Amino acid sequence: MRAPRRFVPDRGSARLVRTRVADRTELFTDSVGRPPPVYGERWVETGAHSYRSFEPGRSKLSAGIVHDWAGPLPTDGERWLYLGAASGTTASHIADLVGPSGRVYALERSPRPFARLLALAERWPNVLPILADARAPREYSRLVPPVAGVYADIAQPDQVEIVRRNAELYLGAARASVVLALKTASMGRDRDAAGHLRTALEELATWVDVTPAVRLDPFHKGHYLIGGRARPELFRVRGATPVTLSRAPHPVRSRP
Repeated sequence: MRAPRRFVPDRGSARLVRTRVADRTELFTDSVGRPPPVYGERWVETGAHSYRSFEPGRSKLSAGIVHDWAGPLPTDGERWLYLGAASGTTASHIADLVGPSGRVYALERSPRPFARLLALAERWPNVLPILADARAPREYSRLVPPVAGVYADIAQPDQVEIVRRNAELYLGAARASVVLALKTASMGRDRDAAGHLRTALEELATWVDVTPAVRLDPFHKGHYLIGGRARPELFRVRGATPVTLSRAPHPVRSRP
């Protein structure tokens, strides 16, 4: 592949860049890991940087950015909790965005994709895999310190509620970030996608200052990227108390 002429920081982030290739704009992340590619993405070496193509057809977060998502994104040095990391496609890009000093606590409940996630973490040292169910957030409290953001890709009818239970426990402070790849097809057949989106946004708005949602078609049919910044009310719901630790725990990787 011929190296693009110029990488331009996206939204002020040096680790997320855009470039023009022929008649289109493409996204790349500044890689923390090392080859081979995770899912067939292209790598471009330029100077001291290894850039990986951030493909919207393979990552809902990338598709949201392509569709001008204006909400929060992971940034250099932050810690994020990822719910539903699967084998690590998007998790590896979030790890790139938070950089070598950041951390991604990547939660997956299914043993088979978790085994691939473990293999990925050998090449992305800032990805910490956790084999657990996002419905039981206190079960992994010894592994996850307070975080700057929660990213979720969990196809469940109550996906917004699952995210809230994790956010109220693990977000380090109000105004922390919440991003959810909402799959409306998993929310039941009692209403259409637009109706499910309205319901999810209404529920989210009780504890988040919501950013306008973006539809992820044609890359991910029936999906939306939603989220925003957590409000102080989150930590008063049901008397929730965020996790407090004097220091981040040593990473412990659960085994399938």
